[in-house]
Amino acid sequence: MFGGLSPMHWIIVLVVVLVIFGPKRIPEIGKAIGEGIKSLKQASEGKEEEKEQQVEKVEVK
Repeated sequence: MFGGLSPMHWIIVLVVVLVIFGPKRIPEIGKAIGEGIKSLKQASEGKEEEKEQQVEKVEVK
């Protein structure tokens, strides 16, 4: 039960999304969500690298 919803609830949600957006828009929406997640992941990885560099600078001093 992912997120407290049963499989039947997920089927209903998917049908409603299909009715609202239509079959042509769903791949576009999925692509946009995927790109957003990818950019968020890249940004968080960049922050991790910055932190590591700052720690190295502090350790050297």
